[in-house]
Amino acid sequence: MPTHNEKRILPYTPEQLFDLVADVEKYPEFLPWCLKSRITKQEGDVFYADLIIGYKMVQEKFTSKVTLTKPDEIHVEYIKGPMKHLSNHWKFTPESDGSCTIDFFLDFEFKNKIFQNLIGVFFEKALRKMVSAFESRAKDLYGDQT
Repeated sequence: MPTHNEKRILPYTPEQLFDLVADVEKYPEFLPWCLKSRITKQEGDVFYADLIIGYKMVQEKFTSKVTLTKPDEIHVEYIKGPMKHLSNHWKFTPESDGSCTIDFFLDFEFKNKIFQNLIGVFFEKALRKMVSAFESRAKDLYGDQT
């Protein structure tokens, strides 16, 4: 089961990066393989979201519970869909120079062994592409602050 933990320092505030990650309904605009997303229920700082991810002829829908602790953390819990489990955490730590350290963690496993094996082969490449998509989105929204 693929897991990934990564820390990066980006030249944006924790609030800016938190808002970018929390805006799940905008994911199809910039996130590779995210075809559709929508928030189905909101309860204060917790919401439930459906995402449809796909590549070529394969599409899967999954539901997650997203807990927001603004501006410090976002926690994503898997509810239902094609996975055995999914856990995703984002932590945003301000730095003295106005930048932000992002601590990103992802752990998941698909129910379908063929799909799990396939994603395992491309996992690192796919993850790098996803992280780059969030960084590019930050530049688009907040400008190049490097």
